[in-house]
Amino acid sequence: MKKRIFLAIIGLLVIIAALAGVKALQIRAMVEQGKKFVPPPETVTTFSVQAQTWESSLSAVGALSAVQGVTVAAEMPGKVTQIAFEAGRPVQKGDLLIAQDSSTEKAQLAGALAQAEFARSTMERTEKLLPERIASAADHESAVAAREQALAQAAGIRAAMEKKAIRAPFSGRLGIRQVNLGQMLREGDPIVTLQALDPIYLDFTLPQQQIGLLHRDLPVKVTVDALPGLVVTGRVSALNPLIDAETRNIRVQATLANREEKLRPGMFVNVALGLPARLRVLAIPATAVLYAPYGDSVFVVEDDKKGKGGKVLRQQFVRLGEKRGDFVALSAGLKEGEVVVSTGVFKLMNGQAVVVDNRLSPPFKLSPKPENS
Repeated sequence: MKKRIFLAIIGLLVIIAALAGVKALQIRAMVEQGKKFVPPPETVTTFSVQAQTWESSLSAVGALSAVQGVTVAAEMPGKVTQIAFEAGRPVQKGDLLIAQDSSTEKAQLAGALAQAEFARSTMERTEKLLPERIASAADHESAVAAREQALAQAAGIRAAMEKKAIRAPFSGRLGIRQVNLGQMLREGDPIVTLQALDPIYLDFTLPQQQIGLLHRDLPVKVTVDALPGLVVTGRVSALNPLIDAETRNIRVQATLANREEKLRPGMFVNVALGLPARLRVLAIPATAVLYAPYGDSVFVVEDDKKGKGGKVLRQQFVRLGEKRGDFVALSAGLKEGEVVVSTGVFKLMNGQAVVVDNRLSPPFKLSPKPENS
């Protein structure tokens, strides 16, 4: 009995050893096959490192303000008898906005005109009697003074009546109405805002270190986050002669065309101030860069000198500069004319074989315009 059990155990061990040997041979064969396996070449798009001339510019954040903007207010107290404008509409200089009750002034004007006419008759009568010495020079001077006083009183009443007919001081666009018909206005009460929107001012600041580069008529380009795709150009119209003592910044003002009135006072905008100097840079597409915490790199396409020909990749670390449009400038790492992979770099590795096919390569532009903008 013990002999049978012993033989069974020996047989089981032999079977296990045989299975282990077969499995080891299979694993060894798979490892050898893996070492000999060469992955198929990856299809990539490429771009040749090229020298470009970029316009030099300074970036800033600015705010818009009206060339002329005011809150139209009542100059004299009185009741509103007419509202002659619509909120939000454009108006021309001199257009009537509101009229206040001027019945009292009209009555006073009639009396003042009658007094002025009487004073005129008295002055003419004394003037005729003066040569005959019936009237004295003092009487004549009193009559002239009375006439002038009466005319001045009438002119003052007319001025008060004109102030109660409130008109647009300049052409522009009205805001929201702040008065109602029949409302009693006091002196200084607001009526409506009026803004001249074309052209419009742009105010922004730059560090004092840039003051040597600034002068009038420099071009500016404005974009607004709230209006994607809108680009407005203008020119520097004024430089503040004072440097801010706290921030050490200089305030710059530019004038922008705003015919469609899309830009409004109070908006924050992105500003690019063009400078006369131009930058000579080596540029590649921003999509060619593999960004990583330890350093940015690109994949250079080279001839395979060790294999059977074809193209292979060499990972090259680079130092990047300014980004503009679809491109990024290179500070170091590549030379003009070298060919780099332009898209899909996240799936590549150093030494990998590739096949170049640029039929699906996207167009790279310095000033891209998205189709949906």
